[in-house]
Amino acid sequence: MMIDKQALLTAIIPARGGSKGIPRKNLQMLAGKPLIGWIIEAAKAARYVNRIIVSTDDQEIAAVSCQFGAEVIMRPAELSGDLASSEGALLHVLESLEQAGEVLPESLVFLQCTSPLTLAADIDGTVQVFIDGDADTALAVSDFHYFLWRKDEQGDAVGVNHDKAFRPLRQQRAAEYIETGSVYVMDTQQFIKHRHRFFGKTALYEMPAERCWEIDSPLDLSVAEPLLREQLKAAKATQLPVRVEALALDFDGVITDNRVLVLENGQEAVFCSRSDGWGIGRLRAAGVAVVVVSTEKNPVVAARCAKLEIDCLQGLDDKIGALQSWAEKRQVDLDKTVFVGNDVNDIECLQSVGCPVVVADAHPSVWPIAKIILESRGGDDAVREVSELILKSMVL
Repeated sequence: MMIDKQALLTAIIPARGGSKGIPRKNLQMLAGKPLIGWIIEAAKAARYVNRIIVSTDDQEIAAVSCQFGAEVIMRPAELSGDLASSEGALLHVLESLEQAGEVLPESLVFLQCTSPLTLAADIDGTVQVFIDGDADTALAVSDFHYFLWRKDEQGDAVGVNHDKAFRPLRQQRAAEYIETGSVYVMDTQQFIKHRHRFFGKTALYEMPAERCWEIDSPLDLSVAEPLLREQLKAAKATQLPVRVEALALDFDGVITDNRVLVLENGQEAVFCSRSDGWGIGRLRAAGVAVVVVSTEKNPVVAARCAKLEIDCLQGLDDKIGALQSWAEKRQVDLDKTVFVGNDVNDIECLQSVGCPVVVADAHPSVWPIAKIILESRGGDDAVREVSELILKSMVL
């Protein structure tokens, strides 16, 4: 199947609300984001994808999908049970598009939200072998070098992919691959005809083993969490501007843990991390300007900023205007600025800088805006974490 190499594909992500192994699986939090958010973000970053549609029967999944920038097509209950196939969901999306008078894409990408380690590179790689191989279908696989066994009718163990009387070395065996369950690409019209994800010539994209993990049980979530965090650490530094000139911070929920201690005389106190102060000090020593941009009027903001020896803009009704004025005065390029926020009143500031960052416990409405979601919660070493990322990027 030859397609224009500039052609962009529609990605469809089935995500039903029911799940027996893990209740509400597709909305389970993993490394600071709901499970479905990871695959939507990977699809958004893929150069071959220009449209993302989530097929679901669940209003909450629909709302979260929209927050991350996907379109949603609601599917009926008969296509959402335990025995409902992914192919049924894909066909329903295509039928809905046709009924709406839309022209169907020549090819489509089928993505599984249960594979959170999937990167944009894996999506694009699968599309690329589909194109280069003049294929009808393609899928992501991973190298498989294990011996498989089964029991025969008499209960005797027999080799599936080997003769049990002969155990060749790995390098002596023909290459074998395991289906990762993450990315599939197919010709749309042939898929409608065959109603199955595999037909005609099938091409294989070999996906690195460290990114192959499916979420089916609570244990899978526990294993995926550290794998995903390691993957994120490697990727975070690449999201920063080439040379960071400034770090701008919200106060409540970023420097603090978003709680307030009210004394009997009406005075308020907040909880901050001394470790954050250490990170800010190292940034200042490296020549990075640091400023707090806050709507909070309490003098505790100015007091903390004075202790840290950083600029303080507080009691603001117009946070973005104040940040822009400060940047102009300090001769700071906002494209080379990192802003760390946690809630809806940070959205304009997050959108105005080169690298928007949010803390781990940020409000869901700001997740899709962020280039980096920190592992740390507000007031719990979040500023130290972003400071170390910036310092690391300066020596790369």
